[in-house]
Amino acid sequence: MSIFSIFKRGLEKSATRVARAVTSAFAGVKVHGNASFDDLEAMLIAADFGVAAAQKVTNGIRERYERGKIATDADLISVAKEEVCAILRRGSRPLAAAPENEPLVILMVGVNGSGKTTTIGKLADRWHKEGKKVILGACDTFRAAAVEQLQLWGERTGCQVIASRHGADPASVAFDATMAAKSRNADILLIDTAGRQQNQQNLMAELSKIRRSIDKVLPGAPHEVWLTVDSSLGANVISQAREFSKTAGVTGLVLTKLDGTGRGGMAVALHEEFDLPTFFAGFGEAPEDLQEFDPEFYADALFSAEESL
Repeated sequence: MSIFSIFKRGLEKSATRVARAVTSAFAGVKVHGNASFDDLEAMLIAADFGVAAAQKVTNGIRERYERGKIATDADLISVAKEEVCAILRRGSRPLAAAPENEPLVILMVGVNGSGKTTTIGKLADRWHKEGKKVILGACDTFRAAAVEQLQLWGERTGCQVIASRHGADPASVAFDATMAAKSRNADILLIDTAGRQQNQQNLMAELSKIRRSIDKVLPGAPHEVWLTVDSSLGANVISQAREFSKTAGVTGLVLTKLDGTGRGGMAVALHEEFDLPTFFAGFGEAPEDLQEFDPEFYADALFSAEESL
């Protein structure tokens, strides 16, 4: 299966919802005025684009329509796709680079059930197959199942897991994992953390402690802090991203559970709201369903239902 096919399959329900939102706002109207564009904006908000992104896409379409650049539904979809792709490119950058002879340290954060541990396992599988030495840090010490899950991924991928007893200090485990990655010449250290709601201030503060522990071993690390975002929650993830960015210093996003929920518009909302790159998107359970995020593929897949409208 091609990479675009994976994007298209995962965004199939979202595509139907979004493409219909765009075209139905203009159905049966020969001359489009404020009412048509107000309808379009409302429909995009309902499709989880969020207010800011919905306004930007609508204004872009309005501007081109008024210049005579839109005459058909195909034109409309094409322009909408271009507007969305421009938003999705915001903040795009390569993966950070660690100093020479040091491991790249990636700290994974997010709420309960967002798919952090599974994503870490899939990333370990991906990079191990590329020939990189990957070590996993099991810092979700509050949930024994999380440590066991990470250890299973370690066995499956051939990556070493640094763990401790249930209830151990997560910052201490992070320190040990960073020491191990440094002394064993690992290429990448992936650190799992306990899921926490963004309004749990004591647990959120713990992320700062974990960061300080890592920095003691490798000044300047972690080099990346990735927030895993459960895409099935739609635009409700905006508040999560805001609070985790304040507390944990989020540098990038990983979108999970893009496997037919119909909430794919939330990626556009996130990119419009924050100057954060999305590095990976998960479209299913298999390791190969975790793909590098591609703005063009995502935008194309998000409007791929146009052919059936």
